[in-house]
Formats: sequence, C-alpha cells, structure tokens
Amino acid sequence: MAASSNSSLSGSSVSSDAEEYQPPIWKSYLYQLQQEAPRPKRIICPREVENRPKYYGREFHGIISREQADEILAGVEGAYILRESQRQPGCYTLALRFGNQTLNYRLFYDGKHFVGEKRFESIHDLVTDGLITLYIETKASEYISKMTTNPIYEHIGYATLLREKVSRRLSRTKNESRKASVTSEENTPVERITSLVRRAALTQNDNHFNYEKAHNFKVHTFRGPHWCEYCANFMWGLIAQGVRCSDCGLNVHKQCSKYVPNDCQPDLKRIKRVYCCDLTTLVKAHNTQRPMVVDSCIREIEARGLKSEGLYRVSGFTEHIEDVKMAFDRDGDKADISASIYPDINIIAGALKLYFRDLPIPVITYDTYSKFIEAAKISNPDERLEAIHEVLMLLPAAHYETLRYLMIHLKKVTLHEKENFMNAENLGIVFGPTLMRPPEDSTLATLNDMRYQKLIVQILIENEDVLF
Repeated sequence: MAASSNSSLSGSSVSSDAEEYQPPIWKSYLYQLQQEAPRPKRIICPREVENRPKYYGREFHGIISREQADEILAGVEGAYILRESQRQPGCYTLALRFGNQTLNYRLFYDGKHFVGEKRFESIHDLVTDGLITLYIETKASEYISKMTTNPIYEHIGYATLLREKVSRRLSRTKNESRKASVTSEENTPVERITSLVRRAALTQNDNHFNYEKAHNFKVHTFRGPHWCEYCANFMWGLIAQGVRCSDCGLNVHKQCSKYVPNDCQPDLKRIKRVYCCDLTTLVKAHNTQRPMVVDSCIREIEARGLKSEGLYRVSGFTEHIEDVKMAFDRDGDKADISASIYPDINIIAGALKLYFRDLPIPVITYDTYSKFIEAAKISNPDERLEAIHEVLMLLPAAHYETLRYLMIHLKKVTLHEKENFMNAENLGIVFGPTLMRPPEDSTLATLNDMRYQKLIVQILIENEDVLF
C-alpha cells in the first residue's frame, strides 16, 4: 500500500501551498476501510416489551432465542437488536449481523454500555465502533499484523525538514490576511506531527541530557481522524482508538506502543507541577541534569546554612514549607527562596526533604530497594561497599545523578559537624526513609528495614568519593 499525502487526512483537498510542507507519509488504507465499514441499522421491535431496561430503547426485543434473532436480522448487514437471554434471564445480549452471520455478544451496563474494554454512551456508538473494528480486522488482518515492521518513527529526519520549510514560508509572509489563510490551511496537518517535530529538534540539541525515559502512555479518545506517529497508519474506531503519552504527546496505536523506544522527550507545557512529578520526567522537561528543586535548595543551604544547628533534623514551619513547594510548582527554577523571603534555613531544608518524599518513584527506586537492603546486611565492609556500588549502577541515570549530587552536599554538611551537630549517621537517620521506601506499603517492612536504610545513606555519604 503506497503512502498517501496528508490531503487524505480530513477527507478534503488541501491547498498546494499546504502540501508544499508535507511529505507523503500518512497511510490512508485503514482510513478508507473505516469509511467503507457497514453502518448500524437498528431493528425496532414491533410490540411494546414488558420489563424493558430503562437504558435500552425500542431495539430491545425481550426474551428471544438466538435462532429468532438470526431470523430478524437475516440479510441486513449491520443490523442489530438487543435481547434477553433465554438461558439466563436478566442477562442481555447484543445480536449483530456482520459477514452474513449473526454474532452474539454479552452486553453490560454500568452507566455506560460495553461488551469489552471500551465503554460507550449509547448502543448506537457501541455498534458503530464494533462494525468498524470487525470490518477492518476482517479485511486487513495481515496488513495490521505487519504495520509495525517498517515504522516512520525510525526515520524522523523529515520532521526537521518540515519544520524548516514551515518556518521559511511563514517568515516570507508579510500580508496579515495571507498569513491568516496560510494558518488556517496548514494548522491541521502541521499539528499532526507536532510531537515528532519536537523530538527532531530536541535530538539535534547537543545540550539535551540524554537520560532514557519510557513514554507514559494512556488510552486516549481522539476527536477527528488521527494517524499513528509510529507506523503512520490510521487509528480506527470511534473512541479509545490508541494511546497518548501524557508527558510528550506522542500518539500511537496500542499495539505500536510496545515497540516505541524509551526516548520520551517531555513537553514542559504538559508538566503541571514540580513536586510529585516523576524525577526523570522533570529533568528531561527542564533539560537539566538534576531536578531544579534539588539544585536551588542545595545552593541556598550551602550559601547560608551549613553551620545551622540540627540542619535537616530540625523542622521548619509546615505552612512555610508548603509555600516553598507552591512556589516551585508555580514558578519552577524562578522560585524565590532567598533569605529575604525565607530567613529560616530549615524551611528550605524541609522543602528539599519534602520533594524527595513526594516523588512517585523514590530516588533509590523500588526496583533496587531490596538489593540495597541486602547489600547493607553484608558484614564485611569491603564486600558491602562493592555490593552497594553494583546496585548504584542499576539506578536510572537521572536518579543516580541526583543521588550523587545530594551525597556530595551531605558530605559537606558533615564537614561542619562541630557547628551543626550532623554527622553521617544522623543524616542517615533523616534521609534513609526519605530516599528509599519499600515497594509494598507495609509498616512492618518499613520498621524492619529502617536501620538498613540509615546505614545505606550513611555509607553513601562517608564513601561518596569512592562510590560515585
């Protein structure tokens, strides 16, 4: 199947000006099949059915057999009725005519109608989506099974070319009315590859920290025709046609999402907050080595708080710490945490600890937690150090870098132990449960592991120059 131009996306012609910017990448075959799919035909029951569920309409035929349903639907492709099961009264069935046979599906309702994962507001929409899926999977099963084998995702150089052409074209446009017409003609096709354009631009940015990050895919309902940004094929159906990465906006088929590399480049516009955000997502969105919260707080603490008695052990006022959190969430790296706003350094220390506690995945990840605990239990100091070093290598790059930077800072804190009374052991008590939490939410496990959590952080501080 030859790829078609973007003019097929909306089903209408696009001006030659717009086509100047779009390589012929989107594949229209599955879109054409969706247009050809049978349309639903509701067969109304000629009589009033007693005890009809209030959420079904006149397509409900009451208690009838499969054979009776087959007779009612015979010869009408796309026709459907609802019936109550003879064998299981109170259970309902969608009888649908497709491919010269009657198909029966157990039907459910929980506020929405469904026969599988997808939930619909109306029976009509459910049947429409079902007919599209049946038709496409019948006509193109082999095509679908092979559509991930030659993805456009691996050849995104075209995205950079497109971006440059659009930029040049718009810069030449002086007339406002002409500019408006170009915008209206080009917005729809250009928006379709926005995330790919972003990715191409970021790939070329030498300053971008190349931390690996998996996409955060969630099932998504697309309004209007949409094409998969991995395989370039149409995403068929009425609802839940595919998945969208909530961090970077990549749109792909559910089956294609299994093949997309861990190369998510989060879009800062999609990151709603700083606290409670995945660590790797945050640093990639801000294009930094470490979360800006960590850098800002540590910079402030080292400037004016290293000799503060009980640093990290003494708590600041909770409401002031929440203020700092809100400032970072609102202003990002422009948040003002200076002494003129927060003279008590314990507020800044508390905000840093809160950031680590609020991480959805701790700095010492759930995947490595048990390995760190086992390493801490080794009695021989040299072997224990070697084991801890090996587990450190398993941390995601952004987590490793954040932990390394924090340990260097905490080592500086211990150098002022005479003034602040905070040695590596004391800091281990504070930061152990802050930096690492057991995967299972078990109070008993947490209590049993606390001394090992403390020991791990203590060893990391004392040996930061060797371990990192």
